[in-house]
Amino acid sequence: MITLELEISQHAKEQMINRGFSKREIEECIMCGSKTLQDGKIISTYRDYKVVYKKIKEKYFIITIMYRW
Repeated sequence: MITLELEISQHAKEQMINRGFSKREIEECIMCGSKTLQDGKIISTYRDYKVVYKKIKEKYFIITIMYRW
């Protein structure tokens, strides 16, 4: 599996801890999920969760991660 260059916001780190998400799940969601654009951000949905991020050059700036419901 390819490792992405992630920069994770403090908010997203807190959500990862609170909701039990791993860095690998974020990478899977970005690489395999369906994507939509909203206010200049990318929302990637995969399985039962979604990741909100911005792509800045080759880095992925992770804003938050959440369950779909």
